[in-house]
Amino acid sequence: MTMVENAVVSEPGFELPAPTFAEATKVFAKIGFLSFGGPAGQIALMHRILVDEKRWLDEPRFLHALNYCMLLPGPEAMQLATYSGWLLHGVRGGLIAGLLFVLPGAVVITLLSAIYMTVGDVPLVQGLLFGLKAAVLAVVLEALIKVSKRALKGGFMVALAVAAFVAIAFLKVPFPVIIAVAALCGAAAHFFTARQPIPDDEQEASIPVAAMPEWTQPSWRRFLTTLSVWLVIWFVPLAVLHVALGGANVFAAESLFFSKMAAVTFGGAYAVLAYVAQQAVEVHGWLKPDEMLTGLGLAETTPGPLILVLVFVGFLGGARLSGFEPPIGGLAGALVTLWFTFVPCFLWIFVGAPFVETVRNIRWLAGSLGAVTAAVVGIIANLAVWFSLHVLFGHVGEWKVGPFTLPVPDFSSLDIAAGVIAIAAGVALIRWHANMIAVLVAAALAGMVWTLV
Repeated sequence: MTMVENAVVSEPGFELPAPTFAEATKVFAKIGFLSFGGPAGQIALMHRILVDEKRWLDEPRFLHALNYCMLLPGPEAMQLATYSGWLLHGVRGGLIAGLLFVLPGAVVITLLSAIYMTVGDVPLVQGLLFGLKAAVLAVVLEALIKVSKRALKGGFMVALAVAAFVAIAFLKVPFPVIIAVAALCGAAAHFFTARQPIPDDEQEASIPVAAMPEWTQPSWRRFLTTLSVWLVIWFVPLAVLHVALGGANVFAAESLFFSKMAAVTFGGAYAVLAYVAQQAVEVHGWLKPDEMLTGLGLAETTPGPLILVLVFVGFLGGARLSGFEPPIGGLAGALVTLWFTFVPCFLWIFVGAPFVETVRNIRWLAGSLGAVTAAVVGIIANLAVWFSLHVLFGHVGEWKVGPFTLPVPDFSSLDIAAGVIAIAAGVALIRWHANMIAVLVAAALAGMVWTLV
């Protein structure tokens, strides 16, 4: 292998230092164990280590990889880690980078799920989870504010966000339908409005394809081979579970459900959590109404992508409905969830990354994804409302008016302590920009004190 084949190029004729596979593995393990703070913090961590400190990737290449990952369904930070590892060492580099980004948090959330199933009814633990759930309301609200500022540029985007909120909150339109309609609206808006050229200062530095490692260059043969391999890895286990266990089995149901989630989770974990919570509680019976907040709180305190909350969902579903003893059923459910949530992420990167240069400046695609992001704001707003009602009120009914279904909380069941903790956490996070982990820990301790007193 020549030096060019084992280096990432920043400018024609200038090669960045190429790490050995062992060096890359060590660094991506460090990233995996330190990846707290959500996608923004995780992306910043990777930028600091891979671009600023190690200089394994240059700024244009890193940003181009990030832009591509933002277009994909699934956790963008995990996919960016996979893309970065792939740039450095091909498929094996992408696999080790992606796995090391996910596995530390997956192990922790699985252990926490087992502890929850075992001692969740202990008053001390109930108090801890009570405070955690209340504080998560503030975390979701903070995410809503941040995404709104970035995504809602103009009246059209605001209208899409409002329409998405009404559709999912009051009309019960399925999440994938909302995403598809928003994408079509964004593409249509691009073709019916004046299209401006891309400013020179927004265009990324061009890196000649010939200067990049061989595995990064587009090849239809490699495309078809890679696509076939990863479709087999994804769908053969799915088919085996359904044939061997039947579609009604909890593991088969989880495999299908999380495969669908992997294909439509544009906009990050917050965008899909309300839909997951609704389906897991009301359709499948894997969770109780307030347990999604518990899982979200646990996922916020572990490294790795926030979408690992789905491991909590899969663990509880397997533990309760598989017929096996809770540890065995729960572990199997967690494994099924991990497989069908993250295998598609590797497929998107390994299949699409070599062709990413060809879609860099397709403006209608950018408009379509911008509209999806706007719709995600409305979906996150629904998540905030749904969680708030189930944390702050002991009973929430429904009132049907024509095609609309409106939530009606029982105000006599208002939990004042939960409200106080949520407001305090919101002030700390939104007004004072306090450390999220510190806020969650403080809220958990407050919940414990309240329960014991």
